[in-house]
Amino acid sequence: MRISILGAGSIGSTLALKLAAAGHDVKVANSRGPETINSDVLATGATAVEAATLVHDVKVLITSIPLSAMPAIKALVADLPANAIVIDTSNYYPLRDGHVQALDEGQVESVWVAEQIGRPVAKAWNAILSGTFEAKGLAAGQVGRLAIPVAADHEANQQTAMSLVEDTGFDAVYAGRLADSWRQQPGAPAYCTELSRDELTDALARADNDLLPGRRDQAMATIGKKFDSLTTDDIVTLNRTTYA
Repeated sequence: MRISILGAGSIGSTLALKLAAAGHDVKVANSRGPETINSDVLATGATAVEAATLVHDVKVLITSIPLSAMPAIKALVADLPANAIVIDTSNYYPLRDGHVQALDEGQVESVWVAEQIGRPVAKAWNAILSGTFEAKGLAAGQVGRLAIPVAADHEANQQTAMSLVEDTGFDAVYAGRLADSWRQQPGAPAYCTELSRDELTDALARADNDLLPGRRDQAMATIGKKFDSLTTDDIVTLNRTTYA
């Protein structure tokens, strides 16, 4: 499948490595030019390109950029083929992204993203820590395989996103329509807590939307104070305690 990835940070880079290793035709770009993308990101076959070329002859565009940058890519997304699928990996952290009034008032993050870019999106790979994503993928059927939630409104978007999640080494769990994707936002029990398929299904079901912002900000404040000394396992434990 022809896949483009916008963003070469920790999640975008791991996506490039894993999806290319799975046999997909992968292009990756950032805002600074292909020469700034580390060669390690291309080790399994992905190609670094200019951002403007990502939308040419592509089946899937994965956006792995800060949520605050989403409005700026509307023109780029407008040039995608009509049948191309957009998958959003972003999350809203006011301390990092600045305050967005609509989100502070309760609009679901990826619904807002879809409005900003003028295109339906699926939501995936947002609810996993970069360290987990890089190191803890397993082949299908292996004991201990973790799961990732996927939300989407359209069946084609859902099926494609779930198939690609599986290709990256994790079980895909359908989390509902995009309007329900608050269940995998920061502050929810399903967010970055390293759960199995059954555990994730339960976590999605018991999420309480009213509690998300406070829990998100509480975890972010704690992580911010100790960030340099925290391991991935430390953050998972903190999230499980805070979001339970």
